[in-house]
This record gives sequence, structure tokens and C-alpha cells, in this order.
Amino acid sequence: MTDLLTVEEHRARVLAAVEPLPVETVSLAEAAGRTLAADVHARHDLPGDDNSSMDGFAVRFADVEGADADSPVSLRVVADLPAGSDDDPAFGPGETVRIMTGAPVPTGADAIVPFEDTTGGLADSLGTVEVRRAPAAAGAFIRRRGGDVRTGDVVLAAGERLGPYALAAAAAAGVDRVEVRRRPRVAVVSTGSELVPPGIAPGRGQTPDSNSTLLASLVADADAEVVVSAQLTDDRNAIDALLEHAAGVDVVIFTGGVSAGAYEPVRQALSERIAFVKVAMQPGKPQAFGVLDDGRLVFGLPGNPVSVAVSFEVFVRPALLALQGGTAVDRRRARLTASEPWKTPPGRRQYLPAAIDLVEGTVRPATAGGSGSHLAASLARAEAFAIVPAEVSSVAVGDPVDVMLIP
Repeated sequence: MTDLLTVEEHRARVLAAVEPLPVETVSLAEAAGRTLAADVHARHDLPGDDNSSMDGFAVRFADVEGADADSPVSLRVVADLPAGSDDDPAFGPGETVRIMTGAPVPTGADAIVPFEDTTGGLADSLGTVEVRRAPAAAGAFIRRRGGDVRTGDVVLAAGERLGPYALAAAAAAGVDRVEVRRRPRVAVVSTGSELVPPGIAPGRGQTPDSNSTLLASLVADADAEVVVSAQLTDDRNAIDALLEHAAGVDVVIFTGGVSAGAYEPVRQALSERIAFVKVAMQPGKPQAFGVLDDGRLVFGLPGNPVSVAVSFEVFVRPALLALQGGTAVDRRRARLTASEPWKTPPGRRQYLPAAIDLVEGTVRPATAGGSGSHLAASLARAEAFAIVPAEVSSVAVGDPVDVMLIP
């Protein structure tokens, strides 16, 4: 098998061909799922003031330091501070200010007493309040100005994906527009005269085209956009027509037509423009990849659904994320223990659709029968791909197994 590329060799060729897409500036409302092209800096301190982390009473610590249930301290309430108030009421010894969570702490206060540590609490505290438990120390329950971030701090770094929490962090830091990479535009093309659209009853020798649906969802999950979707017969002339039609895309993904059979339209049409190789993996050994003269990336994947899924995860998804400037282009991985035995192919890395139990820390094949690339049903039950090295011939119960976690 000396003619086989390793997974790393083929992946390196793919990623070496990627050039990040252009930068554009968008509002936070448009930025979900986008990848930052520049650091996001805080425009103000957060919090913007020393503020209370509790509903309670702003006090001088010296006034209440000895308070407990046996020796409560009575204070006169001289002002009331709701959240959003810009008041800074003065108060003297033996006095306090009722304060709500988030309100700026008065300049004269150095601690907050939560209402739970008083008699009567907030409901009966506009005249006096009795403190029955002292704060632990000066500064208790006060969130200091800039305690989260300071003006100019990097809140989010270039290359980060803008998920819900990242978007919230940008908004909290006073940022309303961000620089991001353009989403990749993708063409998804299924080839095979045997294919019929989903919903059409297949006749003799026909099979439903599930790859278009699979890839459209995987592309969207990689924050890219399918702008062309096509199903072609085994006609090499249709490949050139499709490429002309999809002239405005960044990436073309073909499924099927890349092996060495007599009816392989992708290979027949593109063998002089992209490389057709064999990779030491199972499923997914036949692969094609190259860059057209106009800069479009072209992937040729095997036609069987599990092969398509594995090939996408290992080669295509990292390229789509790298086009967006992403710093994390791989799925999360975990090391689990095999709860069932299974065989692996000699000399090839195995990617097995697997079911996992993160509580027990175990992994097993998603379906009986192993990882045959024709077993599309195994994808529906897969929660991960178990990754078994080429030098391993079988997995026994209790063996450690690395897994790639998938949605």
C-alpha cells in the first residue's frame, strides 16, 4: 500500500491551498456564526462603576464589623438607589443607603450588606434597618469598576467564531460592529445516473440521493453557504457545464465519480486539473482535490454516504473553516473505552460511526456490521466517529479509543 497517502498528507495538501476569504464589517445582528478577522477591543470598562452585586444596603464596614444575631447594629436609611440611578448620596456614621443589584456604590460605602443579613429585609427598610450579620470584610459584595475588562482590553481574538456567548461579550464591551470573513459560497454536486431525488420511489437499479441533503446540512454547520445544488448523471460533459454554472462559488464538492470504474465522470472530466489519490483510511480511500485556474477549490468525495460524511469531516470542513480564518478547524475529541469489540481494516485508519456514553466513558459501533460505507443508517445513530490507527487490527473491550464528537 505504498501508493496510499496518509490522512495527514492529504489534509496538509488541502489546507496549504486555502487562502482566507475577504473581510467585511457587519453588525452584531448579522454576525452570528461568522469568524472574526480582527480582535475586538473593549470600548469601556466593564463594569463601568463600582456596583453592588446584591440587593441590600451600602455601609461603612467599620459601622457593622461586629454585627451578629446577638449584637445587631441599627442604621438609619438615608437614601435609596435603584439600578440605573446616577445618584451618589452622602451618608455619615450610623447611616446607610438601600441599594439594588447593579446600582453604583456610593462613594462613602466600602461594603454591601445583603438584605438576607438584616431584620425586616427590603420590605421594611426605608427608615431604619437592623444588621444581624457583618460582611466578611471591606469590599464585600462590591463589583469593582473594570473587574471584568478594562478599556482597550482584547475581548475576542481574531479567528474566533461568533457564537451566542461571544456576541454577548462584544455587546457588553460596547461593540456594535465587527470585522469578519465572508462566508464561503459552496456548490454541492451529486453524481450518478442511479440517483433519484428524495421522495421519488426508486426503480430497479436506482437509489435516493441522500448526499445532497447531507452535504447541505454539513456545509451550513461549517458556517458556509450552499448557493448551487445539483444532481448529475454519469456524463463528463455535465461536469464542465456545472463548473461554468457555478463560476461564482469558492468551493465545489462532488460526490461520486472519483474511483477507477468505467463510469466516473468527475475523474474523466477533471483528471488533468485536480489530483485523484488514494488515502489510507476507511471509509473514504478514493479522494480528489485541487484548485482550478480561477481559484475555486474542488473536492471529489466517494459516493457512499458514510464515506461522504467522513471525508467532509476530515478534509472539507477544516478547509471551509480555514477559508473563514478560523483558528479551530477540528471537531472536539475525547478518549473513551470500547464497550464492544470490532475489527478494523489492515493498513488504513478507521473512522467508525459510533455511539458513545459520556457518563460511562464508553464507545461502541453505532450499528451492527461495522463501518461499511454503504450503511447510511449508521449516520443517523452516530454520535461520534471512533478513530482507530492504521496499525491496529482490532479493538477489544476495554481498549482506549479516540473519538471525534459530531453534532
